Amino acid sequence: MGHLDGRVIVVTGAGRGVGREHALLMASEGASVVVNDLGGEQDGSGASTGPAQDVVNEITAAGGKAVANGDSVADWDGAKRIIDTAVETFGDLHGLVNNAGNLRDKMLVNMSEQDFDAVINVHLKGTWLTMRHAAAYWRQRSKDGHEVRASIVNTSSTSGLHSNVGQINYGAAKSGIATMSIIAAQELGRYGVRVNAMAPAARTRMTLSTPGLGERIAAPDGEDEFDQWDPANISPLIAWLCTEDCKATAQVYWVLGNKVARYQEWTKADIATTNGKWQIDDLEEVAGSWETGHVLSRTMRVTSTETIQ
Repeated sequence: MGHLDGRVIVVTGAGRGVGREHALLMASEGASVVVNDLGGEQDGSGASTGPAQDVVNEITAAGGKAVANGDSVADWDGAKRIIDTAVETFGDLHGLVNNAGNLRDKMLVNMSEQDFDAVINVHLKGTWLTMRHAAAYWRQRSKDGHEVRASIVNTSSTSGLHSNVGQINYGAAKSGIATMSIIAAQELGRYGVRVNAMAPAARTRMTLSTPGLGERIAAPDGEDEFDQWDPANISPLIAWLCTEDCKATAQVYWVLGNKVARYQEWTKADIATTNGKWQIDDLEEVAGSWETGHVLSRTMRVTSTETIQ
């Protein structure tokens, strides 16, 4: 018995790296998998069904069920075809894992509009598009009286959650995905759909191309040494989030090797209050107190426990 027996799951960007590992694990756990991958270059150019079909061949050779799809997540009709592929091939849809991505790193002053749009379209818009079409399917199933126990898992990044220099397009998209996931969880819970996000740390062609990082994440020399950067380390969390009985929703996780962490939403570190309207000089004093920890004048106070909506 597999943890995902009878589940139908779409994995985008599943032709290589982390997405490939997701698809392989889910199929081994009994899921029928739609392996979506545009098959393009790292910057998003080009297309080929080869990478997706290679993963499908690997799954079916092991006795699993899978079908390849080469549509772009950034295209309205293409994103719908990805979802339709699951329903038309396997009869239903229970999970969506958004993993498709591209990379066009540049400093802000050197980044072109095309560089910005290409990354936003695939990561942020592409995640929204597949969620939009999957959610429409599940909402209709719910309205028709069927019990829906579905899951969406979106891929954020530490670049978005911790801000990497040189990745203003990628980081903005990835932080947006985390927020979008939490909002979607609040909206889709009524239809039986859970939504979570995760920020993976793994060795992929994207991370290997990041200046200064490639050398640090190389595979270990010893065969028995645990490889904390192996992309396969990420997939068990994704598989768990897609199980039928999982309760987690509106969460953002981080995974590296054998470590898993859960993020909190944006929280206020310190709150300053004054009597009446703020004055510019008072705000200067507040900012200084936050940096130095000095005590404010008696007309103002700072607390880290007060809750403000």
